[in-house]
Amino acid sequence: FISILPVLPLILCEISQLHETTVGPPRPYAFGYAAGRYPGHIDRTHSEISDGDVVQGTYSYVDPKFQIRTVDYVADKDGFHPVLNFSPPPLPQDSAAVAQAKQRHLADFNAIASSHQSGQVIVPVQTPAFQRIATKHNALYEQIAAEHARLTAEREAEKL
Repeated sequence: FISILPVLPLILCEISQLHETTVGPPRPYAFGYAAGRYPGHIDRTHSEISDGDVVQGTYSYVDPKFQIRTVDYVADKDGFHPVLNFSPPPLPQDSAAVAQAKQRHLADFNAIASSHQSGQVIVPVQTPAFQRIATKHNALYEQIAAEHARLTAEREAEKL
């Protein structure tokens, strides 16, 4: 039985030759990202910059009530200082075309609403076809209710 083992080179060095190096974050630095649960859907963002001493950043997320929450923060030698922003971003101003379309829509809506304010209430009339279907439905309902009552009585009797 012959075994062939790989021969590994043995490296010898003195401990005094080993140097520990640590690499910290770059100073200054900046980063940012936007992420979501599926492509095209962003539900959180984060960006941060640092000059080496003070870190400034902001992150946003969608809370369980589907409100966008934004936190601006500063981290310095005195600690972490977050500011939660509860106000939603302002809505964009309507263009002239959008404002005119809204006015037309409101006028049309008011005309339709006032035409329905005539005081007459229109009650649908039950046609003979509807009455036949309603009678059939009610009969089936009574049949199902009787079947459920029978099954319930049987199960109660089995428990005793």
